[in-house]
Amino acid sequence: MSLFKKIFGTGNDVSHEEKNSDSNPFLPEQQLPVDELFMLNFKKNGGKFIYCDNLTEVHEQFLNVLEENDWFECEVMCLEPKLYSLLDENKLTYAKCAEAKFLLATCENLIADEGSVLFSSNQIKQNKPNELPTNIVIYATTSQILGNKSDGLREIKKKYDRDYPTNITTIKYFEKVKEEDFLHYGSSAKNLYLLLLEDL
Repeated sequence: MSLFKKIFGTGNDVSHEEKNSDSNPFLPEQQLPVDELFMLNFKKNGGKFIYCDNLTEVHEQFLNVLEENDWFECEVMCLEPKLYSLLDENKLTYAKCAEAKFLLATCENLIADEGSVLFSSNQIKQNKPNELPTNIVIYATTSQILGNKSDGLREIKKKYDRDYPTNITTIKYFEKVKEEDFLHYGSSAKNLYLLLLEDL
């Protein structure tokens, strides 16, 4: 079943209360699949989630994001040559400066338990999150969704074998909080769009 159907369900779904009435209080609570958990936490953090079935949809949705924000004819921070074609077809110029209108990047992984995006020097070089543009568009796949940061670090270790990337960091907050608290101290909120391609 695709992620899209899991999220929005079908017309004959059993209500949440009916499901709970059948559950046994002595059995451990059933955990959500990692893709659903990521989506719930990501949206709770203020991220904008766009599900895509194929690459054509990724290109269409990227164009929709550009139209929604009027980001045509602007400079884009993009540090990954494999994404340049997406910018070229929309006549956008890419730069390496943080003054750009938005950052277009991939990511290492998507972390389900906190709804965050895990980056490394392969995507953002040596820039700290607060040095990146406020607006970010991420292109990722459903196979990149992992349970927690430990899984993400393990995956990086396995993927790169010996040439490990540096500057491994996550971005978790995607909207300004109304009242600052100590949990948000030192974090910079980003306006983040996630173009998520189904590849499983």
